[in-house]
Amino acid sequence: MTRDGGHDGGRWDFWIDRGGTFTDVIGRDPDGRLHPLKLLSENPESYEDAAIEGIRRLVGAASDADLAAAAIGTVRMGTTVATNALLERKGERTLLLITRGFRDQLRIAYQARPDIFAKEIVLPEQLY
Repeated sequence: MTRDGGHDGGRWDFWIDRGGTFTDVIGRDPDGRLHPLKLLSENPESYEDAAIEGIRRLVGAASDADLAAAAIGTVRMGTTVATNALLERKGERTLLLITRGFRDQLRIAYQARPDIFAKEIVLPEQLY
């Protein structure tokens, strides 16, 4: 992909969404055609990493071959794994260490509320 949003000829571009169950990969080939692919996010018998496996399959690379960097333009990836773990209360216990003077940071947050200058601040209920 070029800086102005156009397609960079000769290279594949990828958009990847890794979820807890499935990883969705959209590849745009050098001719501009889109190729969707859905893989299990975890499948250790078949591949180590779903995102890399998706790219391999779409560009036609063998599983034991190196991916040619020259064939790949951009890779953009997002994931909901951490968000889902938080909402479902799954995952490892975590410690948040806050230095002196920042004790109220979690309560104050980022000041991202609909009416930033409201005199009465109504905050949403905390998850935990």
